[in-house]
Amino acid sequence: MKVILLSCLLVFFSLMEAKTIRVGSAQSYSKIKPALRSVENGDTLIVEHGFYQEGNLVIEKSIVFIGEGLPVLDGDKKFEVLSIKANNVTVKGFMIQNSGCATLDDPGGVKVYGSNDVTICDNYLYDNFFGIYIQYGKNCLIKNNKIIAFGTEEQQIGNGIHCWKSDSLLIIGNNISGHRDGIYFEFVTHSVIWRNISYHNIRYGLHFMFSNDDAYFTNLFRSNGAGVAVMFSKKIIMVNNSFEDNWGDAAYGLLLKEISDGYIHGNKFFNNTSGIYMEGTSRMQVLKNVFKSNGWGLKIQASCMDNVLENNNFLGNTFDISTNGSLVLNTFNENYWDKYTGYDLNKDNIGDVPYHPLSLFSVIVEKNPPAMLLYRSTMVMLLDKSEKILPSLTPENFIDNKPLMHALAL
Repeated sequence: MKVILLSCLLVFFSLMEAKTIRVGSAQSYSKIKPALRSVENGDTLIVEHGFYQEGNLVIEKSIVFIGEGLPVLDGDKKFEVLSIKANNVTVKGFMIQNSGCATLDDPGGVKVYGSNDVTICDNYLYDNFFGIYIQYGKNCLIKNNKIIAFGTEEQQIGNGIHCWKSDSLLIIGNNISGHRDGIYFEFVTHSVIWRNISYHNIRYGLHFMFSNDDAYFTNLFRSNGAGVAVMFSKKIIMVNNSFEDNWGDAAYGLLLKEISDGYIHGNKFFNNTSGIYMEGTSRMQVLKNVFKSNGWGLKIQASCMDNVLENNNFLGNTFDISTNGSLVLNTFNENYWDKYTGYDLNKDNIGDVPYHPLSLFSVIVEKNPPAMLLYRSTMVMLLDKSEKILPSLTPENFIDNKPLMHALAL
């Protein structure tokens, strides 16, 4: 009991001693660096509206750092703008712009160095090499930031939100464009990405590498160079996201490479070269997604196994399914295929005739891409119809035994 009382008293007195310091033209501090040197743990530092070009600003105490009227922190294209090297720091309400550019030390608009419980919210990060960079962080929150850059080549720009060797992060409600990758995870665990908009990035809207037990919900990934990539990871949950307008020779709504034991539910794949491209993927549950107006709804390579695809809608895709082999070790069940022409005599909304979603022409195009020039020709239509009646080149077990007669309301 005495220990608890003593702890409470220590917290009380530390709060009593915490002070608020203001930086501005009419304040005791007209610059931020001297004010940062004077703060103590628990203090609040308020920066008034203005333009502050003071090189690299370093936070080494547990403080609340607030911008009033969106003050500008400018790196002059030479410096990392804001470095956080303490736990329990909040950064809110700043325009952070013009960081230096270097590939060795990866300067950012805001960079977190091995710190826990850091909150970065309601900021505007403009034209930085990396937007927000977290390394060895834990329990950090990145929320409601606008992160804009103007990169044209991958080698000349970093990522919007870059997270490396971190745990228990929350990435919520950010708007990101113009970077190499919008959001990048490498060796990041137990983290959530929610309600972000990532668009017009050079490579991926979201990129996972060697990151396990993470989830991303209700994000929009639109018009990125190659869509979204999840690689060399396991136990990833992907729910209610939209993957849209990712076009190009090597573009996908979602690329899955060497991942396992994941869950893909309620997502929308609209107007992509390929909705999902799966390679070396196993034990994935792909349920209640919509694949609409893509070049390929789903490309599932022969290296994939034990994946279950159920209750998905395939609507208006050039090809619903494609593969590069004859061995099929995945399950298709009760999906809606708008190209299905079977019948339903007992009116249970399940076709009485199994459906082979893999067309002969998709097999030919997979092996000989220039054959796409013949698409919609009479010869190709006759080939596909004859293959449906007497399968010879398409895998016989590539089949949905219970195709739905009507699209699901997803």
